[in-house]
Amino acid sequence: MEGPLGQVSDFDIRLLRIFKAVAESGGFTAAEVSLGIGRSAISVHMADLEKRLGLRLCQRGRGGFALTEEGREVYQAALTLLASLETFRTEVNGLHQTLRGEFSIGITDNLVSLPRMRITHALADLKARGPDVRLNIHMTPPDEIARAVLDGRLQLGVVPDVNRLASLEVRPLYSERSLLYCADAHPLFGVDEAQLNETCLARQPAVVPGYPLPGEARERIERLDGQATASDREGAAFLILTGCFIGYLPDHLARPWIEAGRLRALAPERERFATDFVTVTRRGRRPHRVLEAFLEALAAQDREADEHSETG
Repeated sequence: MEGPLGQVSDFDIRLLRIFKAVAESGGFTAAEVSLGIGRSAISVHMADLEKRLGLRLCQRGRGGFALTEEGREVYQAALTLLASLETFRTEVNGLHQTLRGEFSIGITDNLVSLPRMRITHALADLKARGPDVRLNIHMTPPDEIARAVLDGRLQLGVVPDVNRLASLEVRPLYSERSLLYCADAHPLFGVDEAQLNETCLARQPAVVPGYPLPGEARERIERLDGQATASDREGAAFLILTGCFIGYLPDHLARPWIEAGRLRALAPERERFATDFVTVTRRGRRPHRVLEAFLEALAAQDREADEHSETG
């Protein structure tokens, strides 16, 4: 048979805290200071608790204050309950301080060579805050990254800002510049800059991207004689380095071969375009503490970069 006390409410817990203070103070009057309420209010609360429990918890009168046998048992049970609540509060608060779980991120190829390594630094900050977080990096084409973010396989993607989907939240990240290159074995490598007009370049076999590009880039690539395709920028670099093709590469990707004398930028003042990169997350997603912590770290990187640019 069920007792008089059903589900324990917030009000019951408040009454038990008052009862605990009364029991430990040794009476209603002595508990006034610790509780910050008057004796009459304490008396009302104690009467409410006794009625709620169906038990007499204390004797009070000319003989002084004393707990009944039931009162002593309720006091011990209250200590256990309140200690459990404190343990629960401590553990939940600890979850906000300690990050756990997996974080899966999809990144377009060859962004690691960007001088502004905000993704790298933000991942380092995330790992410092949550050493137990498991990081999973997937290097895949932009369209596949977008699909994986939408179906939940990835928490975040880094992609070119092309063909935005309404179901994705987009945050600006950074911009990269691409120039037109040839390798040292290509006939144009030693040609004077003045001869590299659009007609000359349009006659050269070129590698064209098979991945999404901004409108300005598509216009420039359409002028080239596309005789090869590449699914990513690394593939384009492979083909350009054969000396058989010209093609566009991000300048940060081309830099090592430039410095080694293997690549040359062709008409760089004219043959160039910019690609903006963004992070994408699923709109209306469920709360994900690790993802939010990463976005906070990324925002901190942005603020730091802005401060450096203002003082630089």
